[in-house]
Amino acid sequence: MSPRIEEERDIELGGSSSHDEEETIRQPLIKEGNPADADDSPSAEIIVEDTKKSSKSGAGFGSAFLESLHPTQQMIILSFAMFLFFGMHNVLQEAIVNLLANSSSTSSNSKADGTIMLGFAECTGVLFFSYLERVHVAKERGFHRVAPLKAYPLLTLCLFASSSLCNMSLSYINFPTKVVFRSCKLVPTMIIATIVNKRIFASYEYVCALSICAGLVLFVLADYTLNPMKFDATGLALVSGSVVADAILPNAQERLFRQGSSRLEVTVFSNLFTFLAMGFITLSNGTLFKFAKVMAQDHTIALYFGLYTVLSYISISCYMTLVKRFGGVTAVLLTTARKAMTLVLSFLLFPKGFSWLYVHGSLLVLGACMVASIFKKLEKVPLHRKRSSEYSINYRDKAAEDLESSSQSDDQLSADNSGVTRRGAAVQVV
Repeated sequence: MSPRIEEERDIELGGSSSHDEEETIRQPLIKEGNPADADDSPSAEIIVEDTKKSSKSGAGFGSAFLESLHPTQQMIILSFAMFLFFGMHNVLQEAIVNLLANSSSTSSNSKADGTIMLGFAECTGVLFFSYLERVHVAKERGFHRVAPLKAYPLLTLCLFASSSLCNMSLSYINFPTKVVFRSCKLVPTMIIATIVNKRIFASYEYVCALSICAGLVLFVLADYTLNPMKFDATGLALVSGSVVADAILPNAQERLFRQGSSRLEVTVFSNLFTFLAMGFITLSNGTLFKFAKVMAQDHTIALYFGLYTVLSYISISCYMTLVKRFGGVTAVLLTTARKAMTLVLSFLLFPKGFSWLYVHGSLLVLGACMVASIFKKLEKVPLHRKRSSEYSINYRDKAAEDLESSSQSDDQLSADNSGVTRRGAAVQVV
């Protein structure tokens, strides 16, 4: 899972959450039935295929090839592609941040500028490729709009906050901490729903939320014990803010879908407005020009940013296709494994301080997110069956009552006819 759409959009940058199954990014995003489902990419948290359309509608690139394969082969190919492209995307993201921090040719604040530009690059790539997909694959008019403009400010604000805060946090915290915190959309979603809607959750959801909180405490404790002098709570505040924005995002998206907007329409316009907002801010404070000079001086950074932009869209597209073809439970399991792989690669490829608290915290957070997502999805099936069973029982009871009533009517009619016959016979005798 970064095109920001529901269930899977960071690309570890950022993805999806809602109470109805349909994760996370500005992107083609997926909005999954539970906040824990969505990919942690801001761009990948948004959007979901319209299930009312035909299976070929919005199927995306490579759909014809996948249709020709056995489902098992489809699963293997999509899983491999998701792990490959997300792995490349995440490794590239951390490599860019480290390169900016250690490069002698860049200024002292280039790392902060670079983390801001990561979100801008992702937004630009998702906007460009989703527009091409809408015009050439979905055969929709590029900037045709169903939803009114007034429906987009909240969505744009959430996407902007999700992407910007998430990437800016990398100036203060390490990559594994960001990945774990981005997986915790369940907690703010439950808090918001409890305060605003007075909602009461299932007991397993409260247990999972407590497990996530405990895992986050262990992660923060690990960061502090390894390097207390460089520990900065600013990064934790920034990444937490991005998670809160992700928790609000699905509700804003759902309004647009109810108004008849397609997945690609929401993707294109939400990223368009976010692109304009980011462009205005980076132009105003000079960040865009300063970073353009950095890329002109260091072609490696320019190459990395170009690859990062393309991989953001490809990786989230693989995730969305996987969700569409094999369902949310499969996607949740694979996404949890992918995040674990991301943490392992981060420690192996980019040496950093290690503590077993990281391992214990990751198990608590990722395990709780996976359990919450799977339970949320599986409980829908029994509910549907229960309703079907109740309907069937009620129908049979009603049918039995009708049959009994009909039998009584027939008996009464027979008795009446018999009486008429006897009276007729008596008249004849007389």
